[in-house]
Amino acid sequence: MKAAVLVKFGKAENAIEIKEVPNPTLKDGQVLIETEGFGLNYADIMAIQGDYQDCPKLPAVIGYDVVGRIKETKGDVGDLAVGDRVTAMTRFGGYAEMVAAESSGCAKIKEYVETGKAMALTTQYSTAYYCFNEVVNLYAGDKVLIQAAAGGVGTALVQMALDRGCEVYGTCGSDDKMEYLKQLGVHHPINYNKQDFFEIIKKEVGTAGLDVVFDAVGGSSAKKGFKLLGSGGRLVLYGAASMTDTSIIGKLGMVAGFGLYHPVQFMMSSKAIIGVNMLRIGDDRPNTLKRCLNEVVSLLEERKIDPTVSKVFKIDQLVEALNYMKDRKSMGKVSILWK
Repeated sequence: MKAAVLVKFGKAENAIEIKEVPNPTLKDGQVLIETEGFGLNYADIMAIQGDYQDCPKLPAVIGYDVVGRIKETKGDVGDLAVGDRVTAMTRFGGYAEMVAAESSGCAKIKEYVETGKAMALTTQYSTAYYCFNEVVNLYAGDKVLIQAAAGGVGTALVQMALDRGCEVYGTCGSDDKMEYLKQLGVHHPINYNKQDFFEIIKKEVGTAGLDVVFDAVGGSSAKKGFKLLGSGGRLVLYGAASMTDTSIIGKLGMVAGFGLYHPVQFMMSSKAIIGVNMLRIGDDRPNTLKRCLNEVVSLLEERKIDPTVSKVFKIDQLVEALNYMKDRKSMGKVSILWK
């Protein structure tokens, strides 16, 4: 089979090679999927740059989400069967024509669902669902800030928050993305390159503060978000896009930007910071991952969510696609097709 192999860290054009590699060997509870294609995530960018600690030793096949058809099963895989079309979250290995996936990380998907939308359901919409429904509980009228709201997880969070009746603040970094957020229905879109989101939101919410902040950026963005929370507020961190600045100064600045916290500070203010890593959830709480996957598939079928496909690339455009995401041009899901 063919796979896009990460052979060294650095720029995508030098780090990735398309190679023939052996088909994966299944373990009990896994399925073998012949993929239609795979999705890109910000963690891929960090892995390629050498900034993602979970990345396997090189050479490695990275990638977290695929869509395809089951060709083989081993052991107990629940209701999955050969021939089923599935969307699947992988523990790396996604950049390949054939992928081994845990059955707990797979959900059946109907034939009419286009590949890009189906891919968005795994890593991105499952992450959003876990953050929104398992980590916190939100109610109509709650005030929510979603950082990087035009991204894949951001789009999912916006749709879930609007469906719940929340008042949504969303940040982005360009005029095009501002228009996109308005189309999604974000009540208060903010271009952080032109406006100070902290000052704008602080002026609007006053001392009552926000109920929840969802942050995929990290660094000073998270620190400001925490300050915007009211009593009972929660900051949910599920990414650190600011780490794409690979300079020493950039990395140190990102780490310092988070700030220092003490448990007493959380108790006195009745606030919380919650970290989310869906790889850890998939590893240690497979039933939770399966529940999230099944729920987002149901939400899609009920038309309560509608994943945005930013752009679809062919496999020979993989480097272009990775740079497209790295340069923050994407709005929604970025997908790669093998054919």
